[in-house]
Amino acid sequence: MISKKTGLTVLAVGTILLVVIGFFLPRIPQPLSYHAFADSRGCLGISNFGDVVSNVPFAIVGLWGIAFLLRLKGNELHERFIDRGERLPYLIFFVGMLLTAFGSSYYHLHPDNARLVWDRIPMTIAFMSLISALIAERINLRAGLWLLPFLLLVGMGSVLQWYWTELQGVGDLRLYGAIQAYSVVFLLIMLCFPPRYTRGRDLLVVAGFYVMAKLLETFDRQIFGLGHVVSGHTLKHLAAALAGYWVLRMLVRRRPVSVDAGSRLASMSPLMR
Repeated sequence: MISKKTGLTVLAVGTILLVVIGFFLPRIPQPLSYHAFADSRGCLGISNFGDVVSNVPFAIVGLWGIAFLLRLKGNELHERFIDRGERLPYLIFFVGMLLTAFGSSYYHLHPDNARLVWDRIPMTIAFMSLISALIAERINLRAGLWLLPFLLLVGMGSVLQWYWTELQGVGDLRLYGAIQAYSVVFLLIMLCFPPRYTRGRDLLVVAGFYVMAKLLETFDRQIFGLGHVVSGHTLKHLAAALAGYWVLRMLVRRRPVSVDAGSRLASMSPLMR
């Protein structure tokens, strides 16, 4: 662990570097080949069946997380959130997961740039709300909650900015790509801040699943070529949904750091152990 002051310095330097790098990078258009996924097989009348149906786990995790957070009351709520305001960014995170299930399914039925907007906007909702939650927990509660609407607008705005540039014939993914990269870097930096809750290192697993998802997406065709059973993009959806599940698992199992570790298992769901 490092001090909050040192952590804030690292965070500021990292943010500035990412902004500078993004500014000097050349414009990055969305290649049309992006929409040509490896597994285009249909089933049960559903086009691109694998890439569509693999979004179901997003809905499961989203609904599960929303239900878990909404039912927390009294001492049970206080055991997971020292201040009840900390629950809001996580609630929006799981709403983003649920919306991703619908947006990504809609996109993969007939992939094109217009539909891709509805795939990417819910993902930015999840990214940015998680950043807000970590700011609230590890830096400053008020700052995290005040920044939540701003972060959501920036995230969704990055998708709309990309699509607008595509319509103008000068497509530019730099802002959207920077936000994705920054989300992972930010999460890793947050691991260096003193935690208020146990299970903080679960964030490393969350980052790992996200990196795995990006690798599976990158090697979509190569993975599908190994027997034509499942594509990398289909597996990407599963890995990303697992990242969301791990956030939920962290919330179920965590307690304020002052709580004795031996008392944490009593109320834990067997599925989360």
